[in-house]
Amino acid sequence: MPDAAYGYATQQQNTPAPDPSYGYPPQQAAPAGSAGYPQPAAYTQAAPDPTYGHAPRQQAAPAQQQPRATPAQTSAYTPTTRPHHAPDSRPVVDKALVTTGRKPRHGQSFASRATRALRRTVSSSAAKEVAEITRIAEVLQQPVTTGRQIAVTSIRGGAGKTTVAALLGTTYAHYRQDPVLVVEADPALGSLPLRLGAETLRWTIGDFADIVEPQMSLLDITGYLVQLPGNAWLLPGSQGQIGAMLGSKAYEGVMVSLRRYFGVTVVDCETLPAEVARVALSASQARVLTAPATLEGVTSTYSVLQWMQGLPQHVIAGTVVVLTELVPHPGLDLAEAAEKLRSTGASVQVLPYDRHLAAGGLIRTELLAHSTREAATRLAADVFQLSQKRH
Repeated sequence: MPDAAYGYATQQQNTPAPDPSYGYPPQQAAPAGSAGYPQPAAYTQAAPDPTYGHAPRQQAAPAQQQPRATPAQTSAYTPTTRPHHAPDSRPVVDKALVTTGRKPRHGQSFASRATRALRRTVSSSAAKEVAEITRIAEVLQQPVTTGRQIAVTSIRGGAGKTTVAALLGTTYAHYRQDPVLVVEADPALGSLPLRLGAETLRWTIGDFADIVEPQMSLLDITGYLVQLPGNAWLLPGSQGQIGAMLGSKAYEGVMVSLRRYFGVTVVDCETLPAEVARVALSASQARVLTAPATLEGVTSTYSVLQWMQGLPQHVIAGTVVVLTELVPHPGLDLAEAAEKLRSTGASVQVLPYDRHLAAGGLIRTELLAHSTREAATRLAADVFQLSQKRH
């Protein structure tokens, strides 16, 4: 039974039937009695742009669209820790580099897409596919009474950690009705804002650690965040520059403060064995450990899992390893590697090679290969289920 003191009314809306051709069905209303999260009037969203890649969600338009409020306008208290001056906004991509990006490619070739469409037409797999999509959607839309925090990390750079974090955040934002937050807990030059489509950055997690106070409302909080498509928000780790190191105390303070505002929070951590990454692994309700689908990647990850076996049992039981295929045909027996990793008590999933993801830049879900969308959705559901088991 949801905690009535959690304080949020359930949102309801009518939605069309799932679109099996895309792989992401529209959102469904949360079950009766579930705990929701408020969407303030000043931030009520219009229907998402279909070009973003998700079927538009139907919802009533606000009686009158209000202008975006600033933190100063929305604060109902006198803060004592507000910084002396607000940082300037900085573009995610320097103007001199904007024209260097090429036109994004589809995740799979036209021939592969045509072949799949033909097979799907002449086979009986369509009904099974719709049933599986519906099942996963029901998992992803389960209500929560306290926010679920999911840490994503890796043992080395280049393992697809940020890509997986962006895919998880995008998937939760599409399926869920409560606010979703993606946090970049890394002061280095991370690519999460670029992957999620942010254009400018201002406040960082380091700034926010000095600002957040218990009296803040959701409207106060979102005034310091970057708004993303759908009901999602981003708290970046830097402004595209090397920032000050983030201490574990500051990280814990921010995450504890934010937990009550967002249904799901995905944290893109530093690589292990950084201090904040270790704190995030132990404090989150579920963990994702990304590893390249190579012999070196599997070997390093297996060592980390063995170390995690010495921690409380819930840590490794709530961990999902994602083997990311960085090239079309990795020289690795994925089935055998996955079985070896599962022997430690962790779950294992594979994120297949995708031309669109491999090219970097903004992730446009409509350009992902069908197999990539399926894998990302299964991963999000698996991780969310694990997070529900840990309170």
